[in-house]
Amino acid sequence: MNELGSVCVFCGANVGSQPIYEEAAVELGQELGRRRLGLVYGGGSVGLMGALARAAQDAGSSVVGVVPETLAGREIMGEQIGELIVVETMHERKAIMASLAETFVALPGGFGTMDELFEMVTWGQIGIHNKPVGLLNVAGFYDALVAWVDNAVDVEFIRAEYRDLMIVDANPGDLLDRLSRHVPPAGLVQWLGVEDA
Repeated sequence: MNELGSVCVFCGANVGSQPIYEEAAVELGQELGRRRLGLVYGGGSVGLMGALARAAQDAGSSVVGVVPETLAGREIMGEQIGELIVVETMHERKAIMASLAETFVALPGGFGTMDELFEMVTWGQIGIHNKPVGLLNVAGFYDALVAWVDNAVDVEFIRAEYRDLMIVDANPGDLLDRLSRHVPPAGLVQWLGVEDA
């Protein structure tokens, strides 16, 4: 079983229209604390980001937020949670977040969450990292995205062996369990020239 260490979570700076999204963020934060896993996240104190970070910190997790200067005022809103790293660009933000974490999880979110999620999936596909990526599929939020991926595999825009680069689960604890057992897809391991562990 792999040691997750710190988990980088991508999520919205809004709470969404359904209470279950915020509830899932809190549950994930509590689960990180229960397992003594660190949280790396976008640095915000509002929306799902704030709910997640407060819950994780209250449950005993170390929390590191990474935020670009241009978003600091909008996302922090005067309340800093945990350690905060302020960077110049979004590219720098993603690179630092990736370097500080052993795995990635996407909660519900918008364009920014998708940008961060797919950059990490792509980096995994081309061998920049070998870290697991998970989708917390709260109330079916990611069903359409999973269907899109399946279709892209069916029509051969994504290799079938890369389908498993994203691990999908609706339960935070089950998702973390599955991520901790992550083994890279066989085709990816072969392409990178590393042994399957």
